[in-house]
Amino acid sequence: MGKFVKYIVIVCLIFTVIPVSAQRRNAAYEAYIKKYRELAVHEMKKHHIPASITLAQGLLESGAGRSSLARESNNHFGIKCGGNWRGKSVRYDDDAPRECFRAYRSVKDSYSDHSEFLRKGARYAFLFKLKITDYKGWARGLKKAGYATDPNYANRLINIIELYDLDRYDEEGGLEFAEKFPNPHQPYLANGLLYVIAQDGDTFKSLSKELGISRRKLRKYNELPKDFKFSGGEIVYLEKKNKRATKDHIVYTVRTGDSMYSISQKFGIRLSSLYKLNKMKSDAPAPEVGTILRLR
Repeated sequence: MGKFVKYIVIVCLIFTVIPVSAQRRNAAYEAYIKKYRELAVHEMKKHHIPASITLAQGLLESGAGRSSLARESNNHFGIKCGGNWRGKSVRYDDDAPRECFRAYRSVKDSYSDHSEFLRKGARYAFLFKLKITDYKGWARGLKKAGYATDPNYANRLINIIELYDLDRYDEEGGLEFAEKFPNPHQPYLANGLLYVIAQDGDTFKSLSKELGISRRKLRKYNELPKDFKFSGGEIVYLEKKNKRATKDHIVYTVRTGDSMYSISQKFGIRLSSLYKLNKMKSDAPAPEVGTILRLR
């Protein structure tokens, strides 16, 4: 099983169904992640702080690098001066007017100081006992330790991490995978089966490399010929389809544009089983609109 498929399994154990339109990614957030993910991974390796947490905090605290504090002072984590700060500083209104914030020569210095701030802060010491992959524990721990006053701070970090798949950077080889596949297919789970939605330009070869599943299995699972060309939008199952639909789908009324194959993909049923359930031969013409088909 490939690394991406292992990741899919973990995601889908959490979410029963992930609707395509549930949440949309922000282009500015994606650009920020691409720009600073290598820096976040570097800090993780050096200080044992999850890269996902560093990126999520950077995104949230700096507004993806667009806040005045980030643009003018390179402060991406909203860190205030504190009694021990001897570097440059700026004044901004926050919880109180004209509060003192740290200013840096570069974004790299901001990331480095963020790591030092957590590593040397006694109230954050307990976080370093957590696993590097426990981003939820880190997010909740940061809120508990008082990093931010926002009562929803932990949930906001977790939502950002999960929406942008930032936890992949906490895994060994996660950065290399992201650089090799900059626009990975989002995993979904429906009818008890894992699948992705094909993009324009996909081939069995490209999907095989990304997902870690052989081309032969992808063709077999989806009952497709070797010369099939993806145009984008097709359901591509990552495991063998079922012999019948789930209990939620007993029958289906054929609609305009439906074919036996499209119905079998929609409900995750093997095409041969769909024909058999409806006592039809495999060479039978497409069912007419309004025909009621058995799915189990």
